[in-house]
Amino acid sequence: MALGHSVEKQHSATLSTVADKEAARLPELLLTAKRVSASFATGWHGRQKRGAGENFWQFRPYVEGEAVSNVDWRRSARDDHLFIRDREWEAAQTLWIWPDQSNSMFYQSKYALQSKIDRALTLAFVIGELATRAGEKIAIPGIMPPSSRRNGGEQMALALHNQKKEQAVTPQFSQIPHQSHLVIISDFLDDIKVLLHHFESISKRGVTAHLIEVADPAEELFPFQGRIEFNDPETGLNLDIGRAETLKTKYQTLYHARRREISAYCALHGWNFTTDFTDRPMTKTLLHLHQLLSSSPTLKIRG
Repeated sequence: MALGHSVEKQHSATLSTVADKEAARLPELLLTAKRVSASFATGWHGRQKRGAGENFWQFRPYVEGEAVSNVDWRRSARDDHLFIRDREWEAAQTLWIWPDQSNSMFYQSKYALQSKIDRALTLAFVIGELATRAGEKIAIPGIMPPSSRRNGGEQMALALHNQKKEQAVTPQFSQIPHQSHLVIISDFLDDIKVLLHHFESISKRGVTAHLIEVADPAEELFPFQGRIEFNDPETGLNLDIGRAETLKTKYQTLYHARRREISAYCALHGWNFTTDFTDRPMTKTLLHLHQLLSSSPTLKIRG
């Protein structure tokens, strides 16, 4: 029995074909995202703060010197005091979300609950749904402009369905404003020097990044034995190994060293890094991300 498979055969299908096939599954992934987000919604609510806005927040006693035009006369008529109708502060920060759709994400081993691409998209939809419910704007770099509509997951799914082929693998991080928050969901299996180069360009813009590494258990454990032909989905190159088990120790050393280097970079720059394993529910990952975003003074997400 095969240990894993690509969601689509990379040697015979272009990325555009893969993207088209993947888009057909977006409604199913969106439904999953909505079910998951529904269980978290009570913990992701907006921060209410006095200021210029349209949504009612609270009544409070009138203080001498304030504009009389702010008095709510109907509420004041019920009591012997004047009351001000405060409105909620609505200077929402945009949460940028990037689900990696490169070829290496189209993999699923027999140990996983879903493929890496399905997990990445589902996580993105859940985060988008919860963030917009909390009053935040969300956006996808180069694909979807900032939107505050409540159905964040649906907005993301529609934008990804209509994306141009080259947009799927080329994030436009340069368009993200300074001091923004960016969630990157990827397997981060690119060359470490290439990854750090991208990270540096983001860091220079003062962007706070939250990295979610999507990992298949087979990639983590390397359970391969005997003669195995490995295929690089990015380059199409094949590697035929007579006894795959002899590479396990060296592979795991390099694999975990890459993760430590990425984690160390994040710690140095005040970013966050977590790993989401596709053989486990995504609950722990979402709770961890919620905790991180809740501590941000520039986002309205509060637990």
